[in-house]
This record gives sequence, C-alpha cells and structure tokens, in this order.
Amino acid sequence: MSETPSKEKVSTSPQISQEKVNGDLEKSPVLYETEDAGIGEGKLKRQLKGRMLAMISIGGVIGTGLFLGTAGALKKGGPVGLFLGYSIMGSICYAVMISLGEMVAYLPIAGGHISILPAELSAAAVLINYWNKTVNNAVWITMCLVVAVAINALGAGAYGEAEFVFASIKVITIVGLIILGIILDLGGGPNHDRIGFRYWIDPGPFVQRYGIPGDLGRFLGWWSVMTQAAFSFIGTEIVAIAAGEAKNPRRNIPRAIRRVYIRILLFYILGTFVIGLIVPSNHPSLDLTDHNAAASPFVIAIKTAGIRGLPSLINACLLTSAWSAASSDLYTSSRALYGLALSGQAPKIFTKTNGISLPWVSVAFSSAFAFLAYMGINEGSGTVFGWFADMTAIAGLMT
Repeated sequence: MSETPSKEKVSTSPQISQEKVNGDLEKSPVLYETEDAGIGEGKLKRQLKGRMLAMISIGGVIGTGLFLGTAGALKKGGPVGLFLGYSIMGSICYAVMISLGEMVAYLPIAGGHISILPAELSAAAVLINYWNKTVNNAVWITMCLVVAVAINALGAGAYGEAEFVFASIKVITIVGLIILGIILDLGGGPNHDRIGFRYWIDPGPFVQRYGIPGDLGRFLGWWSVMTQAAFSFIGTEIVAIAAGEAKNPRRNIPRAIRRVYIRILLFYILGTFVIGLIVPSNHPSLDLTDHNAAASPFVIAIKTAGIRGLPSLINACLLTSAWSAASSDLYTSSRALYGLALSGQAPKIFTKTNGISLPWVSVAFSSAFAFLAYMGINEGSGTVFGWFADMTAIAGLMT
C-alpha cells in the first residue's frame, strides 16, 4: 500500500514538468506556425534549418567589425592592446551567449537586437572605394541596401539559405587570411621579409592614446579597442533571435550556441593576434577617415608583401561579408521589433505578416534606418562608419 503513491508520484512528475514547459511556451508573446502561415498578426513560420543555424552561429555576423574595424582598433591601441581588448570582450560575449542559450532553448521566442545596418552599409562603401574612389558613395550604399532588403523580403527561408552561403565564404576567407598572415609573418611572402614580433617592438606593443605618456595613455588606447571590440561582437546573439523561426529550436539552438566559441577563439582572438603581427600600428592606411586608406589590415599586409592580384580578391570576399552582416542586421532588428509589438511594447501594426510569414511592416520600418548611411556622402563613409561603430558599441554595452 505504501509503494503505490510513490510510483504514481514518480511517473507523473515528468509529465507535470513537460506540461509546465509547454504552458510557458504557449503563453509566450510570439505565435509560430509549423506549416503554412496565413496573412495576419503574430504568425511566423519555422523555416531555418539546423545547417543554416550551424553556419550562422559560426560565421553569422562576422563582418566589418573584424575585417575593417580592426584597422582603427590597431591604430588606437597597438598590437597587444588589440589582442587584449578582443580577448576580454570575447570572454564576456561567450559567458553571455551560454546564459542566453539556456533561456532561448527553454522559451524560443523573439529577442532584442541593436540595428547596426547603417554602419555595415558605410563599411561596404569604404571597401568598394579600394577599387574606385571617383563614384559617389551613395551609389554603393544604395546597391548594398537593395541586396540586404531583397534577401529579407523573400522571407526567413531565403535569408537562411543566403546566410549559409555568405557565412561559408566568410569562414573560408578568414581561415585563409589567418594562414596567409602566419606565412607572411614568417617570411613566406614574395619579399621574403621575416617580420616575427618586429612591430611589437617598433612602433611598440601599445599606443600612447592622444599622445599621453605613461600608463594612462596605454590604458586609453586599450579602452578604445574595447569599444571597437564591443561593436564587433554585437550581433553574436543572432542565433538566439533566429530561434523564433528555427526548426526544432530546443535541439538546434543549444547546438548552435555551443559553436559560438569557434567564432570567438579562432576568428576574433587568433585573427587579431595575426593582424598585430603583420601590420604596424602606425601604418597610414589604417586611418579610415583618410580617403586613401586601404581599409582592411589584411589587405594592407598583402599589398606590403608584394602579392599582386590577391588584395582585390580578398577585398571582394570582405565585401560579401558586409552584405551578409547588413542582411543579418535587418533580419534581427525587424524580428526584435516584431516581438516587441506582440508583447505590447510597440505599435501593433508591426505584427502584420504576409503570405510567406514575413513581418513586412517591421522589415520596412527597420530598413528606413539604413538611410542614415547616406551621411557618408559628405562626411566620408569611413568617418560615418566610425560614428555608428561607437554608438552601437555603447548601446550594446548598456543593454
């Protein structure tokens, strides 16, 4: 008689726990469709497959923050300041992502995101200026904006496929650049110049920011790198935001989150270490406000080594990363706005979806902020990129 209640208690406990989880999911502010979704409010369609999430987690929003933003960070903080800044910020980012992954796996609903779309469009114009400085930057900004909007207008499935291709290109590019950077550092380039740690000695491991001598100047240089590193890591949460349209999120999202360390350790930390070896912090082309800047530190190193043709190829690959990052920014910011509207924290009109489950009002409204990138017509896209990078970094750290 005493064993029967115990067995009943053991057998019903998992059922109660599962019912609680399902109940919490049903009460979440976002509704999802597993099959076809009709026109209306609060309907999303789970179209992102596991392979898409895997590539998004590894190469997702790797873009101008690493390929272009490191130029200014190296100039301000020096090679050691650059490496330390990205390492510390990467550690913080990883801790946040692991915590976020647990929450998203429990309730896979739409989350928040800071839109950095204008920064990516400005950066794309800077990269294109490597080939042609005579055409107005408005042309390049418009071209890149059309690409980003077109990808998002086709729905989450098209975005996932496009991002899968873009992320693959970025992963191949950054791995190739890291290997090439090590070869150039060891004297394997056409000029056979063995660099080693030469630039850590002259001009030095740190930069005396604003010309301030001593520890204060070095600290300010490192702190400037931290700001740029924050901008580079913002957007890592894209995997969590994509949970709202991911197939089998309770299985795929945790797997994707666990792959984030590959991006942080291999791409950002190792990438910045190699950059500090092959480019001196006082190189004039690191100044993005200069119209003669070569933009990416990797391109600068390749040109210095005397490799012909390759800088243009690498710059083209970096340009695709800017398109990818712009598309991802538009996707995440529109879904964040959509989620806010469903929870009553934004006007209800942003919950409207069309026949392919696209929150088209949110996408259109988020796209409007891209016009801020046209400030680069007069001020220069490199300068405007720096403005948005700093603004986004501060906002990201505050939230």
